Amino acid sequence: MKRATNQHTIRPSAFRVRGAVLAAGLGASVVLGAGTAFASSGTAAAAPLAASTTADSVAQQAAAQAKAAEAAKKTAAKKASDAKKKAEDKKKAAKKNAASWKAPVKKYKLTASYGTGGARWAAKHSGQDFAVPIGTTVTAAHTGTVVKAGPNGAGDGPAYGNAVVIKHSNGKYSQYAHLSKVNVKIGQQVKTGQKIALSGNTGNSSGPHLHFEIRTTPNYGSALNPAAFLRSVHVSI
Repeated sequence: MKRATNQHTIRPSAFRVRGAVLAAGLGASVVLGAGTAFASSGTAAAAPLAASTTADSVAQQAAAQAKAAEAAKKTAAKKASDAKKKAEDKKKAAKKNAASWKAPVKKYKLTASYGTGGARWAAKHSGQDFAVPIGTTVTAAHTGTVVKAGPNGAGDGPAYGNAVVIKHSNGKYSQYAHLSKVNVKIGQQVKTGQKIALSGNTGNSSGPHLHFEIRTTPNYGSALNPAAFLRSVHVSI
């Protein structure tokens, strides 16, 4: 009787051990399943995040490229504008330089012109006459250096009376004759429109006027048509 009882007692223990093993296995499966589910859930969440980051990067790059293109466009436009302005300024400067020549007197009447012939001249007239009252202010037609000044035509002969000759940077010379008074000296620098003398009636003159010449040298015999020359530098008389 005791042996039977002992056998009955041992059997339930084996069942409990088996149940414990099964329970442990089930627990492991549940835990493993949960881990797998967690890993799957993490991957699914990361995919939209990566896509969003890539889209933002592309958008930022596109915005940067558009900004750079706009800046380059503005730079090119500014360069073109600056080049145009520089060309216009250069053109204006050239015109201003040419127009810096002026008629030697104001409120005048043109009388004998270049090339006129007649008994009054040993040869044809070598300049342009401006009829003005004695004492009218005579100004330099252009910036230059006084190379002749004084009586006896400043060295060109008594027919010119008191005279002044100015050398200009373009290689031309301007001459002013029949003056009543000379206000400059040889070697003096003068500017366009600066007073250099007073008109008169000295020398071989039939009445008060200014005799004006443009020459290729400082001396008599190298005169050009002064009216034509003044027109070429944008001065109308």
